[in-house]
This record gives sequence, C-alpha cells and structure tokens, in this order.
Amino acid sequence: MKVLVVGSGGREHAIAWKLLRSPQVEQVFCSPGNGGTAMLERCQNLPLSVEDFDGIGEFTRSHDIDLVVVGPEVPLALGITDYLQQQGTKVFGPTRAGAQIEASKAWAKALMQEAQIPTAKAAVFHQAAAAKDYVKSQGAPIVVKANGLAAGKGVTVAETIDQAHSAIEAIFQGQFGKAGFVVIEECLTGQEASVLALTDGLTIRPLLPAQDHKRIGEGDTGENTGGMGVYAPAPIVTPELMAEVEAKVLQSAIATLKKKGIDYRGVLYAGLMISPNGDFKVLEFNCRFGDPETQAILPLLETPLEDLLLACVEQRLAQMPPLAWKSGAAACVVVAAGGYPGTYEKGKVITGIDSAEATGANVFHAGTKLISDLVTDGGRVLGVTGTGENFEQAIALAYQAVNCIKFEKMYYRRDIGYRVKSKAVNF
Repeated sequence: MKVLVVGSGGREHAIAWKLLRSPQVEQVFCSPGNGGTAMLERCQNLPLSVEDFDGIGEFTRSHDIDLVVVGPEVPLALGITDYLQQQGTKVFGPTRAGAQIEASKAWAKALMQEAQIPTAKAAVFHQAAAAKDYVKSQGAPIVVKANGLAAGKGVTVAETIDQAHSAIEAIFQGQFGKAGFVVIEECLTGQEASVLALTDGLTIRPLLPAQDHKRIGEGDTGENTGGMGVYAPAPIVTPELMAEVEAKVLQSAIATLKKKGIDYRGVLYAGLMISPNGDFKVLEFNCRFGDPETQAILPLLETPLEDLLLACVEQRLAQMPPLAWKSGAAACVVVAAGGYPGTYEKGKVITGIDSAEATGANVFHAGTKLISDLVTDGGRVLGVTGTGENFEQAIALAYQAVNCIKFEKMYYRRDIGYRVKSKAVNF
C-alpha cells in the first residue's frame, strides 16, 4: 500500500511514522514534508506545496497512490478532497463543504445552533465599529475570533474592552488573513480539552481525549499559540463525559451535516471548555487531526491507522472492531524557536535528535528542514513525545529527551502536564 500525506508539520510526521509501522504500508510520500519525514525509512518528501493540487493529483495518478491523507486545514478548505475525488483518488479528509466547519467560525456557530450543540453565546459583525459597540455593551472578559483560518492564533481572550477593540482592529486590518468579519463570543471559564473522532459520515469513532497547552508561557500565560504541549488521555474527559460528547456533539454534528447534504468523511475535532462542575460547551470545531494532539494520541493507538482511514473513506467504519489502545499515557512537549508566536529566526542548526530518540521518546519534526544539516524552519520546531505507564513516566521521558536537543534560542514550556502529574491512568 502506498500513501501520500499532505502537509509539513509535526502532525504529518506523526501520521507518516504511524503508517510506516504497519507491514501493510509499503511506502509513504509527504508533500512537502519536513526534515523528519526526509529521514524516515520508506518515506520520500515531494517538492509540492499543499496548495499544488495539479502537482499532487498528477503524482497520485502516475505513482498509483492508494490513499491520500490530508493533514492541514488550508488545503481541505480550498477543496483538495473534491479535486482528488474527481480523478478517482481515495482521500481521507472532508470536502470543501465539510471543511467550512473550521474555515468559517460563523458557519460552524450556525451549525451548532441548528444541531442544538451546547456552545457559547456569540454574535457576528462585518464592521469594526459595530463589533466594538457590542463589546462595550457586553463588557470584558470577552472572546474575539477571526472568522477564517489563522493557524490557531486568531483567537483573543480579551481581559479588557481596550484589548478586545485592539483585537477587532487587527482582524479587520488583515493580521489573520482575509477574515471578512469577526465573531464575538462570551468568555467561558474552565479547562479546555480536545476530542477528536474519526467518521465516515455515518459512524463516529472517538479517539483518546487530549488536553493541549495553548499559551506560550508557563502557568498558561501569554499569547495563544498553535499548541505548546499536550497529553493524552485527558482525565478531565471522563468516560461519562465522553459518552455525552459523542451523543450531543459528534453525532449531532454529523447528522446535521448529512441533513445539509454534506457527506463528511475524515476527522471531526471538537474543542471543549469544561466547567468546574463538569458541564461543557463546544468552543470550536476543526476538520482535521489536531497538532500537537496527534503526536500524543497516535503513539498510544494499537489499531493499524491505515485500516481506520480506509474504513472512513470507504464508509465501512461501523464494521471495524473497537479501537485498541496501549495502556498508560503520552505527553508531548513542543520545542519552539525563540520569539514564537511572534517574529523568530530560521536556519538554526539542530543537534541531539539521535540522543533524544535513544531515550525511547519519539521526536516529531514540525518546523525543520534537512539541507546538509538539520535546521529550524518554523515557529514550532519539534514535538517530543514520551509514553509510560502513567503521566509521571510519560512527562519525565519527554523532558529527558528534550534536554538532549540543542539549537540557538530554543524555547519550551517546562510545565507541560502540570495538571496531571502523579495521576495514574488505566485505559
């Protein structure tokens, strides 16, 4: 079996790594891939951007690719699945219509309201002045969201009205792309959690819940990022809560999408806010595997990944046996370039990867490039994942491996998993 993975981040490296652990997978290609995928055995990077649909389509035809797995949200939102399906290629990832669930926060909010999915009160504005007036009437704290895709950085939790107004101005000035309009939401309190599920448009199979660390600073302070670390399974998502999320959120969303004529096959990812009393609301939906959640979830998955992805594409997920998981826990620490999520430098030589992997941890590359040396090529550079019988072991292994890695101005949070240390997990 030959698989093409579209994307260049840590998520895509983790997907390629997991696929290659199966004897059924003969070869993986990554478009464009990164320094880590370039070094995987039986894996080849392609000089094709995620938006080069013609190039990707030609390659899949000429090389008899059995399955394309789309990692990032941008090509999904632009319609890569529709394009490849027209030439008869099997693609894991929703169509352009389905990808609206992430590409447009306003569209997703309307879908949640139609499906009666619990979510924050929100209002949509096409003009900055009206949005600012609304903020004044509601007060702070309040949440300001760019409507379009913003790589996880288009959300501002404004503690003051002035901060909310600044965020509104930044969105309408194009700081987060061509958002067009802004979504203003009530500020929810509690802990965030990520629930990713595989679906073939009819059946839902949730993966292990995960808990990300979005803020750049320790103690969950500072700016939002694409994610600075994650652990799984998240104890805050109890089996009872997961059953409720599956019924009230995941199944409701898929049923409502189907009612709209959207055949959604891929990952449906619900970002939750869980209150101290155990109630939850959906903050957002994403249309793809999470990053860095994937880097913690896939090392615990025992069911062959390609079997699950093909079952989704071929709409036979209901026939698959229950997902099998390793016992214990996983923790992923993201190593970033100094200055991220703001301005940062590229081209810094990275050393110590072999020593880090010798500890037994997995080092998933995100912003790296292999030239003569391995160098940094992005804001989030690496995701270092440790697994163990409990969180204590998993977190300790991840940091042991991180301490082997060196590059100029590297930065990472030293408190990943602080909420779950000393908690044993049995799944």
